[in-house]
Order: sequence, then C-alpha cells, then structure tokens
Amino acid sequence: MGSSDGLLLTFYGDDFTGSTDAMESLARAGIRTILFLKPPTPEVLAGFTGVGAVGVAGDSRAMTPEDMAKTLPVAFSRLKDLGAPLFHYKVCSTFDSSPEIGSIGRATDLGQRIFASPFVPLLVGAPRLGRYTVFGNHYARSGVDGKIYRLDQLGPMRNHPVTPMLESDLKAHLSKQTAKEIGLFDILQLEGDDAPAEERLRAVLEGGQEIVLFDVLYDEQLSTLGELMWNQVSRETPLFVVGSSGVEYALTAHWKATGELAEPQEFEDAGEVEQVLAVSGSCSPVTDGQIGRAIEHGFVDVPLDPARLVNPEEARGESEAAVERMLDEIQRGNSVIAHTCRGPDDPRREVTAKRLEALGYEGLAAKLKGGRILAEATGSILQAVLQRSNVRRVAVAGGDTSSYIASQLDIQAVEMIAPAAPGAPLCRVHSEGGTLEGMEIVFKGGQMGRKDFFVDVLRGTTKDVVGGGR
Repeated sequence: MGSSDGLLLTFYGDDFTGSTDAMESLARAGIRTILFLKPPTPEVLAGFTGVGAVGVAGDSRAMTPEDMAKTLPVAFSRLKDLGAPLFHYKVCSTFDSSPEIGSIGRATDLGQRIFASPFVPLLVGAPRLGRYTVFGNHYARSGVDGKIYRLDQLGPMRNHPVTPMLESDLKAHLSKQTAKEIGLFDILQLEGDDAPAEERLRAVLEGGQEIVLFDVLYDEQLSTLGELMWNQVSRETPLFVVGSSGVEYALTAHWKATGELAEPQEFEDAGEVEQVLAVSGSCSPVTDGQIGRAIEHGFVDVPLDPARLVNPEEARGESEAAVERMLDEIQRGNSVIAHTCRGPDDPRREVTAKRLEALGYEGLAAKLKGGRILAEATGSILQAVLQRSNVRRVAVAGGDTSSYIASQLDIQAVEMIAPAAPGAPLCRVHSEGGTLEGMEIVFKGGQMGRKDFFVDVLRGTTKDVVGGGR
C-alpha cells in the first residue's frame, strides 16, 4: 500500500527510538515509511515514491506542558495537512510520563484541538514488545531477567531518573495529566461474543468517555483492535489516536485480515561490517549489560566524562579528546563504544549532578537541561567522528539521548532496511547535506534489545526474542 492509495497514516513520536519502533512495525508489514526529523512539506515528500506512512521523530517526552503547547500544534497541523485519514501520537510502550514532563495528557488535549476526533483511542500494549494491558493495568517484560512485571514494580521504570512510573493503572496515571473522561475497553469486552465488537465499544462510549483505553494481551487480539480504530476514520475528519507501536501492529493486523495488505517480503539480515561506532547515554541496566557484552567481543571502551561535557569551560577539551581517541581506534580497525553512563549506580551520575548544581541547575531543570546538553555534546562528538572516518554503521542507545543526538547529525530522514531487535530497526540515512547519505544507523531505547545487541548490530543479524501469541 503506497502513494497510489494516498497516505494511510501519519505519526509523531515523543522520542526518536519510539518513532523508529513505529516505523519498523509498518515497514515489516510492507508499508514504505519515511521518518523525518521535522514535518516534511508536500514538496519534500514528493521526492519519495510509494510512501504509505510518514512520521516525525520528536522529543516531547522531555518537554514541559508549556513547551508542548509551543511545539506540538504546529507539528500536528503540518502532518494533518498531508491528508492521511489517521494520525498517531506515538508514546513509549512503558507510558513513562508525568504532569510536569512528557505529559501524554497534555499532548492529547493539544491533539484533540487540531483533530477533533469523536473520541481518542488509547492503545499502549504491544505483545510483540512484551507489553500488556489487562483491566487497565500495564505490564512489561524485563530486559534483564525476562520476567513480566507490573509496571510500577519494574525497577528501571520505577526508578526512572525523570519520569518514574509509580502507578500501573494507566487510567489513574493519565487522569493526573488531563481532565478528559477516560473509559476502558477491557479484556472481557475485547474477547466477548455477546455482541459485535463495534457494539461493545459503543456501549463504552455511551458514558461520554473522551478517551478509551484498550486492553490487549495477545497478538491475536490486535486485528480486532485495528478494526475498531480503522472503522472510525475518514479523510474529512482524521482520527486522532494515542499509544505505543501497538497501534501500528493493530492496524496492520486488520489490513492483513481484510486483504488490504499483501504478505510482505521479509527483510533480510543486513550482513556483517568490519566495524561499528556506538554511543550511549542510557543509564538502564539493560544497556549496561549490552555495553559489557560488546566490550567482551572486542569493542573498545571509551568512557566519556559527562561532568566535563556539561561544563562550558571544559566541554570543548573533553569533546576533542574523545573524538581523537575514537578516531584512533577506528583507524586501527576496531569497533568503538562511547558512553556517558553504565547503569543506575554509575558514579559519574552523582558527579555530573553536582557539577550541574554548581552551574546553577537544580531539581528537574538539572535533569532536563543537563540531559539535553550532555546528549547534544555526545551528538556533536559522533558527527565529528563520522565526518573524519569511513564508518558506515552506527548504533545509538537511549531514548531521550537518541532524539538529541539525531538533531546534531546531518539527517533529514531515515528508513528501515533491516531488523536489529524488536522496536529498534537498522535504518538508512537520507542526509540533507549529503555527508551521511546512505549511512546505516540504529536507535534503541534503554530497555530494548537482548544482551548481544551491539554485537548483533556489528554482525548484521536479527534476533526476535519477544513474542505475544497465546
């Protein structure tokens, strides 16, 4: 399904890794999807043929409600102008957000002013990624031990440095961010056979619900959810949907079931390359384990000093030293992994926090502003190394980190070329200035991927380790 049918949907991701996750789910279903860093004009989009979906990789997960109000309406309106019948505000499948930062409720309020949907479907579960919603409570499979935890009991989310998730009831969590009435289409209503699913949904909406959260436990349930959403769309009044990549998995399951999508050709493995350049700003224990495994397999460890990178007087010296060391190792033929953190107990975190405090940043401002400064500095280091080397495959780890790093690179858009890990595809770069044209890059969230993730990226192999069937 491509441009001959018009765009099927557009989406705006609240961070970069979440955006590539949505792109992967569509691309693997046979829909050519282009992910831009800013909303494309029709003239820019005309340069890409056979496109069925367009996304924008945003960074609203790290925004205050005030910043959202300045940024999102413009982006939403420009994407609406592209004429797709459905618009998806893509959020993380762990729903991490708060009234102060990355407010999903605020984004929903802003989106409804633009799209005025009859109601807002909310689908957060994505069984393929190990994310499940049952009776409104959300569960996630741990990337550390493989077990499934209620969201508020999953360590990395409960202890998230900016938006800790202390509530697994998604309705209760979201109600702190919006005044809209939130309903639930629960697992029993989803599985019921007393009436068609459409009638069961109407019964929920009769209560005046403005947002409806959908339960999902198994992949086999996605087609029904996709049908319920797709039945609401029209090109005159595009449907506004909020959720994880479960939205794309549901829609594509429905389109396959109705014959609107042919069985896609499977992506082949990308193949091994001589070396990979990886950078990480994630504090997740999952990424820490992945970095350790990469070093065991020959990646050269390049620890960055975040306390120096956030200090205007020391940042340039630290960056230049890091660039030279990374280039030296690359010229020796080695793969390199540079990082600003190794897990939640890394002592660099405390040292950097004290440095930010000395620079006048406190509390939440220190976490947000400091995180952005640090990630942008890391992005500048990466861009400098790429400009002076022949490395053609790159890996970036960290949700917010990826958004800010991408903004420092010569990237207009990316497009999936091969799987790497569920929710983190290997992409080809479309470069605005031409310096990175054709480069291969993968962006992954802190919780994503198996322990051999960076090694798999080097080898170009695919590892689908999470499933959601009955």
